[in-house]
Amino acid sequence: MTSSAERPVLFLDIDGPLIPFGPSFHRPQEGDSSGSAEPHRRGNPLLDRLDPAVGPRLTALGCDMVWASTWMDDANEAAAPRLGLPTLPVLRWPDTFTDEGPRGLHWKTRHLVEWAGHRRFIWVDDEISDMDRLWVAAQHPGPSLLHRVDPGVGLTDDDFDALTDWLRPIVPTTPGRAGS
Repeated sequence: MTSSAERPVLFLDIDGPLIPFGPSFHRPQEGDSSGSAEPHRRGNPLLDRLDPAVGPRLTALGCDMVWASTWMDDANEAAAPRLGLPTLPVLRWPDTFTDEGPRGLHWKTRHLVEWAGHRRFIWVDDEISDMDRLWVAAQHPGPSLLHRVDPGVGLTDDDFDALTDWLRPIVPTTPGRAGS
């Protein structure tokens, strides 16, 4: 069994990867009587775009998941229950941001690398650039995968295939786990 210090960290953004900005296939269309007036519909309407099937697929990856989103604690309050995820650690962002680092470096990048320490990690976000990849390759001592998701569609089967392929040599497969 892989110890938690050896398990890769999976940093998750919400807007884009989990809540796609394009047309939602999970929302009932007007005139669709299958939709109910559930209590969450009174909240943020974007939460209706969360696909509950994504949570078990993320869990099956075998990583230690961490919210890396501006949703902060609201990720555990609003998104995690709809995805079937437990309460996850939340990466805390600084109160003020500086322009430290090269032009084009995402403001999250330095903080993710610092939080990961020497651990392997995956960062799933819709704003990852080549500059982020270069900076992480130069600054992070362990393996990492910076996986950019198309914000118009969110996480897809192809994205999960890419994550699973990267994890295959790292995370042992067990029955019921992705890649088995």
